[in-house]
Amino acid sequence: MVSSNLPFVTTDAVDAWTALADPTRREIFARLVQRPRSVTDLAGELPVSRPAVSQHLRVLKAAALVSVRPEGTRRIYAADPTGLQALRAELEGFWSATLANFKQLVESEQDDRSTP
Repeated sequence: MVSSNLPFVTTDAVDAWTALADPTRREIFARLVQRPRSVTDLAGELPVSRPAVSQHLRVLKAAALVSVRPEGTRRIYAADPTGLQALRAELEGFWSATLANFKQLVESEQDDRSTP
């Protein structure tokens, strides 16, 4: 059962990492990666209310992770490839820096071993 006094989540200047830190938002996002869905569809699949799903979607949209399009009286949400590209670019930056640091450590250890 979902509480009727849900905490309000601000959507101002939310980055993708912060948005995905919440497990419910990650689950919503994972479902939207599979295929576009409406709020009603998502709420029917998850143990949270429609208002809670809507609030989570607002955060994901503010973080540029989802896009929305009208379809009749419904709004259909989908994963936004642009937001995913930004996340991937950040991860690749972290990975590149980690590999460069590892290479430097290995080369430093090799230099230390070769010096008598």
